[in-house]
Amino acid sequence: MDLKKRVEEITALLERYNYEYYVLDNPSVSDAEYDRLMQELIMIENEHPELRSNLSPTQRVGGQVVDEFNKIKHQRMMLSLANAFNEDDLLDFDRKVREVTGDDEVTYMAELKIDGLGMSLVYHGNLLYAATRGDGTEGEDVTSNVITIKSIPSHIDLKDDYEIRGEVFMPKKSLQKLNEMREKSGEPLFANARNAAAGSIRQLDSSIAASRGLDAFWYYVVNAKDFGIRYHSEALNKADELGFKTNKERRLCHGIEQVLGYIEEYTEKRSSLPYDIDGIVIKVDDMSLYDKIGYTAKTPKWAIAYKFPPEEVITKLQDIIFTVGRTGKITPNAVLEPVRVAGSVVQRATLHNEDFVKDKGLLIGDYVVLRKAGDVIPEVVRPLPERRTGNEREFEMIGNCPECGAPLIRKDAMHFCINPACPARQIEGIIHFASRDAMDIEGMGEKVVEQFFNQGFFSNIVEIYSLYDHREDIISLDGWQSKSIDNLLNAIENSKANSMEKLLFGLGIKEVGAKMAKTLSRIYGDIDSLSQASEEELLEIPDVGPILAKSVFEWFRNEHNIELINGLRNVGLNFKFLGSTTKAANSYFSGKTVVLTGTLESMGRKEATDILENLGAKVTGSVSKATDVVIAGPGAGSKLDKAQALGITIINESEFLELIK
Repeated sequence: MDLKKRVEEITALLERYNYEYYVLDNPSVSDAEYDRLMQELIMIENEHPELRSNLSPTQRVGGQVVDEFNKIKHQRMMLSLANAFNEDDLLDFDRKVREVTGDDEVTYMAELKIDGLGMSLVYHGNLLYAATRGDGTEGEDVTSNVITIKSIPSHIDLKDDYEIRGEVFMPKKSLQKLNEMREKSGEPLFANARNAAAGSIRQLDSSIAASRGLDAFWYYVVNAKDFGIRYHSEALNKADELGFKTNKERRLCHGIEQVLGYIEEYTEKRSSLPYDIDGIVIKVDDMSLYDKIGYTAKTPKWAIAYKFPPEEVITKLQDIIFTVGRTGKITPNAVLEPVRVAGSVVQRATLHNEDFVKDKGLLIGDYVVLRKAGDVIPEVVRPLPERRTGNEREFEMIGNCPECGAPLIRKDAMHFCINPACPARQIEGIIHFASRDAMDIEGMGEKVVEQFFNQGFFSNIVEIYSLYDHREDIISLDGWQSKSIDNLLNAIENSKANSMEKLLFGLGIKEVGAKMAKTLSRIYGDIDSLSQASEEELLEIPDVGPILAKSVFEWFRNEHNIELINGLRNVGLNFKFLGSTTKAANSYFSGKTVVLTGTLESMGRKEATDILENLGAKVTGSVSKATDVVIAGPGAGSKLDKAQALGITIINESEFLELIK
């Protein structure tokens, strides 16, 4: 027997049976026949390991264990969608689309917004990789887990590159079964299917992901035009033919009125679906219009996500407690009688500041209306005075820090602890420093930071880099093993090489967000040069106002912060910006405001934006009198017309590529 040929035959049969069972819900063979073929394949692969591939049906049961997930850059940016919260928002979206297209009526595809984890699959015949959304530019390679989802094809009948995006989710039945098992074993329950799906995909052991009953719907073919496909609906139908599981509840709607009818219908059907949805996605069906309709920096203008109104519940405000943030900000927080809202149990909600509590008229002991803003953040909406008994008590703002006892100061509506040695501020500062947008220290989340801080392993961010000294102490703690602590220590060591902007954002300077940290890094090139900048010099930078300039200037002249910088220097952190600095570039684009429109053949818009910003340009999304240059590719529409009318310099892609050499 030709074993290689037999493996190919069994693989093809099992893939077909998976498709029939998990996608079509119409199996053509018995479980016994399926199991017989699977056992034969397992036996052949065990005896001849060289015939086993990573995409074999035997790998769908999991078993692969990885040390970490590798980062992977998306070939095209995974954009987010703008949100609509009511009918007016949708009508406004439709009006703007029709203004660009010139049509009286636009055909839209309306689809259910699955509440799960965004995912991208890339194929070249076989599945090459599966990547999470991440920050939209870069995600994580989770192929070993995604391949355990049996509705996902490991091979498609196309030889060209093919990228499709969708949502990995956990069906309601799978969540119920999983939580029943966790309850029996004394493990904490998952609050909702979204968290359970995300947690399952992030498991380093693929057998865990395989056991969780995950599924996926696919909703967008990224490079559909490469296959001569013009309409989004046509791309989805082709995805069906290729073996992907798409959501059949989608509907073509001719005009916005039909979209509104679809939303009304599925608002009522929402609770009866076998999976969670948190809204409806509306896309222009004609993909040839996408470049003409355009994009903002983060979202396409040809699609929008309608979000269901937040569910409101009533619960009791049992107490108000105070927490301290990394800047010393004191936040009152509601302690609530536990209540389930939008899929999870809520016991806490932020009350923002003293004025918020008083403006709401909240009394401790009140019954209050609670909801989740955007189905995510718990929010106290209002009290119910009619249910008061007379036993409620007034809220009083504290005068001293609840952690260190230092007197508080009030600035605007906020109260602050100004003691730089306050333990709560230190903990929050370390959490921020280790976070993804800052130093991105994998494995050092909030709970780990609190545990290590309370154990005395570190008391500030410099001491993070001496954590190896406590390795044996950490291994003795519950939940820590040699491998997990070594992974964390490696992540800490690797973070030393991060570019300046990651460190600058991690320092937690007030008013300096991730984007501004990159701007300052690009201009100054290293921490030491930035530390010498005057307020006047900082104010010359676009988008830097007096408050931000003063904040940066004063931060680098604080003795405590100078000690911190010197400490980080001594443990070997990189202080330099690893990209091209604005001053060094001195290019044609330096200091110019640039707009990109149309499609560039040689690179994506995100890559072009990064290049331009590295050369000192300010890239914006709209053309105005302040625009210096418009870079126009094929499909450029109204932005190009406006630039021509205003007499703005217009260059094509080849000219752009020549200038950036």
